[in-house]
Amino acid sequence: MEVTTRLTWNDENHLRKLLGNVSLSLLYKSSVHGGSIENMVERCSHQGCTITMTYIDDNMIVAFMLGNYINLHESSTEPNDSLWFSLQKKNDTTEIETLLLNTAPKIIDEQLVCRLSKKDIFILCRDNKIYLDKMITRNLKLRFYGYHQYLEREVFRVEGIKDNLDDTKRIMKAREHRNRLLADIRAYKPYADLVSEIRILLVGPIGSGKSSFFNSVKSIFHGHVTGQAIVGSDITSITERFNSHKPITPEHSTFITSPSLKDRIHCVAYVLDINSIDNLSSKMLAKFKQVHKEVLNCGIAHVALLTKVDDCSEVLQDNFLNMSRSMTSQSQVMNVHKMLGIPISNILMVGNYASDLELDPIKDILILSALRQMLRAADDFLEDLPLEETGAIKRVLQPCI
Repeated sequence: MEVTTRLTWNDENHLRKLLGNVSLSLLYKSSVHGGSIENMVERCSHQGCTITMTYIDDNMIVAFMLGNYINLHESSTEPNDSLWFSLQKKNDTTEIETLLLNTAPKIIDEQLVCRLSKKDIFILCRDNKIYLDKMITRNLKLRFYGYHQYLEREVFRVEGIKDNLDDTKRIMKAREHRNRLLADIRAYKPYADLVSEIRILLVGPIGSGKSSFFNSVKSIFHGHVTGQAIVGSDITSITERFNSHKPITPEHSTFITSPSLKDRIHCVAYVLDINSIDNLSSKMLAKFKQVHKEVLNCGIAHVALLTKVDDCSEVLQDNFLNMSRSMTSQSQVMNVHKMLGIPISNILMVGNYASDLELDPIKDILILSALRQMLRAADDFLEDLPLEETGAIKRVLQPCI
């Protein structure tokens, strides 16, 4: 009889990506192989790195990863790197919280006990109960602590993971930094409340990644990959509003002769495929320079967005705060700097969600960092507006008493 996991395809995919695109093989299922801890240890010994899943209710999964179970069977007291995380389903999406600990697990009275600083923080009991310390539940944002009944326990062999958790630690740090960036952008308000929202214009050749960047930003805020703007490389461009064959003229129904500040462009992003910068035609280069000249004359903020970065992890430093430019990307950054005179700090790199099925925290960091830099540039533009213009706006915005 084939033994199947309770994990859904989406949940398993989340776990695989969290651990670095590994593969999972089901070794043990308590309802099939027996519920005792001894049965679990005997079946999972000498299997290398494993992941143990404890299912609580229908919407919550608590899990932790340990090394070889043989060490537990011998009641080893040596601390072992372990990755703890929870998967919680909310509004048709799966949220993951993670925690990295150095615990000393062992078997005591037919129970699997994990200790941290001589304190029991996690216990798998023989009567289908689990114990979680407050520290665990607080960090994993669970809704309970202490003893709780669980539905099922499963153990998987993890294949394709390295001997240490360095890569996994980096992904965890990336996820934390990504969440901070997203929270900052969600809380963003334009400078001095001069406008209610920022208008960013994406300008670039056909197929450079304008629609893909728009979709990528939307995907991060939705929590899953989406494709609201159609993506493609048709010779007349998929994004019709940038179609040079149908320019907006004063006769256009939506043309605004004297736009107010809220209707103006606050930041222009020149979008370029990082792999095609050297192949820009002289005609396209001349068009870019003409547009940039107009942008400078209007005093509008501007950045360059280099898309289609192959390996996003190589672009970021280990702290995720700054770019770690490779030789290839550095040369392309300098080319754009010389071509348009844009400050190097305003030349950004991203890998859009064009063919991906799942979000990647490192790719998210690049996308959110680029968006944040555009918002900061727009704020600089608003701050530099003439006093007579901003003063008039502020007077209008003041409440009547």
